[in-house]
Amino acid sequence: MIKNLQIKFYVLLLQTKKQNREKTMRVTLLQTDIQWMETEQNMKNAESMINSCPETDLFVLPEMWNTGFITTHEGLQQDMALEWMTSIARRKNAAVCGSLSVKSNDGKSYNRQYFVKPDTTVSIYDKRHLFSYGGEDQFYHAGNSRTVAEYQGARFLLLTCYDLRFPVWARNTDEYDAIICVANWPESRQHVWDTLLRARAIENQCYVIGCNRVGEDPKCSYIGHSAVIDSRGRTVAEAEDANQQMIFADLDFEHQNRFRQKFPVLTDRDLFTFEN
Repeated sequence: MIKNLQIKFYVLLLQTKKQNREKTMRVTLLQTDIQWMETEQNMKNAESMINSCPETDLFVLPEMWNTGFITTHEGLQQDMALEWMTSIARRKNAAVCGSLSVKSNDGKSYNRQYFVKPDTTVSIYDKRHLFSYGGEDQFYHAGNSRTVAEYQGARFLLLTCYDLRFPVWARNTDEYDAIICVANWPESRQHVWDTLLRARAIENQCYVIGCNRVGEDPKCSYIGHSAVIDSRGRTVAEAEDANQQMIFADLDFEHQNRFRQKFPVLTDRDLFTFEN
């Protein structure tokens, strides 16, 4: 009798966990050690991590995850990485997000973030704030519009690295539920990364998903600190150290909406019109 009760309790526990899981969205951040200009190696590395990953709804990769932060297209196969993201999304039945260096049909180059859904539809965001201190504006063209990607009933504002410093661009006017910021954010300014992730989450009452890289390129060192922050500024999940790893977080948007209704900060926001 006791054994039967134990079995029933265990089954009930599993059912409860499954029901709770269905109410949330599982996000997996890939904090990768990007090898400079080694596109195929970086894709193989990311795919190996993804293949070892438990079931998830969304994979997030760093900025320029397939090359490192480059300012040249010499020797690059433009379509390879996007095709890879699309194939992963379809095979794993999960969205895939990350940025690539691309050259458009008009000859202009962009730091372009893609949000690829399992049905292979794609949302595109061209980085607005180019890092002039590092010469990014000398090679890339700035985007001029925000992108909110909708997926599984949730809305994601796409930001890329330096964008995180500009709160006006990121201001939530109740059109998104989470921010995804992909980055190559250097170790020398790591404290700023940690602080701004939390600030953007608190002021916009949303989850912030910050996916940074580790390792080195010819100019900088990177120690990650990838993290997911909730709308109260609390850490949901974060990288354990400065090594390559996956970070898992379950986003509970129903809980976040209840918090917004109980403490409606966004209704008191300042109104403004953004001009390019």
